[in-house]
Amino acid sequence: MNRDQIKGRMEQAKGKAKEVTGKVTDDESLEWRGRAQKHAGDMRADYGDAKENIDDALKPDTPPRARDR
Repeated sequence: MNRDQIKGRMEQAKGKAKEVTGKVTDDESLEWRGRAQKHAGDMRADYGDAKENIDDALKPDTPPRARDR
């Protein structure tokens, strides 16, 4: 798990909390800000997932010593 994945998931959680708080308090502005923050977290987490997928794809399947045999 990389830094972008972690920070993205944290933003998702904070945004969801704001969204729910906005719904409970009937504060439409807070609800929308929470949704926006949650979506920003989604994008950052997706970016982190993509980075990790690329890193995994570039790693060799077998350790170097096993290939030398």
